[in-house]
Amino acid sequence: MFKIGKTLVSEEIIDTYFHCNVDACKGACCIEGSGGAPLTEEEGKIIDKNYKKIAPYLSQDAKKKISKDGKYIFDKEGKMETPLLDGKACVYVHYKSNGLLECGIEKAYNEGLIELKKPLSCHLYPIRIKEYSSFTAVNYHKWEICSEACSFGENHKKPLFQFVKEALIRRFGNDWFIELEKVAKELKK
Repeated sequence: MFKIGKTLVSEEIIDTYFHCNVDACKGACCIEGSGGAPLTEEEGKIIDKNYKKIAPYLSQDAKKKISKDGKYIFDKEGKMETPLLDGKACVYVHYKSNGLLECGIEKAYNEGLIELKKPLSCHLYPIRIKEYSSFTAVNYHKWEICSEACSFGENHKKPLFQFVKEALIRRFGNDWFIELEKVAKELKK
């Protein structure tokens, strides 16, 4: 672990190679797991405001679930997250005709309809952020369904932190990311 400002960062985000290979996993992270994607309060507001623009990219079952349970739910700890269909698939998943999955929120963003690219927690994945009272932890979340992404990243010599560069800058800012790059160079020596 190393410190940048008020963050404690795992060296795994520098040492691990990673590059999503959606052709291999088909977007399994959108339909696997035990909970929905964590959302910020601001993301919840954006989803509320723009739901009609996102809805065309969602399945009928997802729209029914959202109509019944809401556009987001709260977990046991009171944290906001996306609802799940049948305890697995995120309601915002968009099923492409070729069998690949993508985010319906991101699809609306890519069409220029909304300003939210996708939930930050998804944009950062497989990096997970945990807030503590005096610091923020930045860790790598290893998940078997991403093993192809690790192999693909290694083949392309793409460190995890470079793969999620845009999301890290979105969360922590460009200056923070520049510091991370400096640490990465030092650790590689």
